[in-house]
Amino acid sequence: MEYQAILARPEYDFLRTDPRLKHICYLTLSGSHAYGTNVEGSDLDIRGVALEDTDDLLLGRGLEQVEDRTTDTVIYGLQKFVGICRDCNPNSVELLGTRPEHILYMNPIGQMLRESASLFLTKRAGQTFAGYATAQLRRIQNALAHDRYPQAEKELHIKKSIDSMMMILREQYHLADGDFTFGLGDVPDRPGEKEVTVSVRVEGMSLRRFIAVNSDLRTMLRNYDKLNHRNRKKDDGHLYKHAMHLVRLYLTGIDVLEGRGIRTYRADDLPLLMKIRRQEMALEEVFALAEKLEERLRQAFTTSALPSAPDHAPIDALLLKAYARRNEVSYYGDKE
Repeated sequence: MEYQAILARPEYDFLRTDPRLKHICYLTLSGSHAYGTNVEGSDLDIRGVALEDTDDLLLGRGLEQVEDRTTDTVIYGLQKFVGICRDCNPNSVELLGTRPEHILYMNPIGQMLRESASLFLTKRAGQTFAGYATAQLRRIQNALAHDRYPQAEKELHIKKSIDSMMMILREQYHLADGDFTFGLGDVPDRPGEKEVTVSVRVEGMSLRRFIAVNSDLRTMLRNYDKLNHRNRKKDDGHLYKHAMHLVRLYLTGIDVLEGRGIRTYRADDLPLLMKIRRQEMALEEVFALAEKLEERLRQAFTTSALPSAPDHAPIDALLLKAYARRNEVSYYGDKE
């Protein structure tokens, strides 16, 4: 498929006419087409980066992002994009590792971004890629629990979700291991039934941090409850798609931590990924594989030569250089 020709379609005219997008420097495929896992009817996701107007930057109202749901397109402002790349967000850093043939537009500033991808690769990838993968895994298991398992087993799955989430929250909010402890206890007045319990032992934690942790936990539980209303027949395909992506996320994160950079297109892994997507692999097998990949990711994190956190100085220099060159280059949509 000649992807570049797609942008000539009328539905993509907003890329050339939206005044917020005058300085697009980079456009690339995202999603299944970028991973190589697309099937007939797969959406075409496009992501990009645009420089903000100078006046808006000086007045503190810089562009966050522009989203067009009709075409599944999202264009990030440069500062936001660099910010989420600093955090090693899988959805952002993977845009800097797409195949050359999947780049729809790139000017010299966009090229600088791609060539600077290594600045954003840190051991944070162990947390972010594992977090995204775990969210996919627990979503699948929790959905199956609603369909197949008794209440006690459902509560166990909720606890597993919370235990995985707490790995991230402890890092994010600097929590000690014993601050929040979760278990399974008897339900009062309902003999034989179990429910998730929590023990909280914190001293000197700020009220805001305490509220933030509880808010994240409440959101997780609310999302679990929403799965109770899903349409099983309709959603089976989505579950296997989630299963494929959780494996892909682990594999990509391992690549990053082991120093192979960002390999968005999973050429070597496509037979496995497509086997999962086509529902030719039982979910129980996927779960077993995910456990092995999670352990590989943990080992890669332990031995990784990557820095623990990004070096902000060269990233700030990259931003300054990009804005300094804004008047030297042309942008997508400029008249020839």
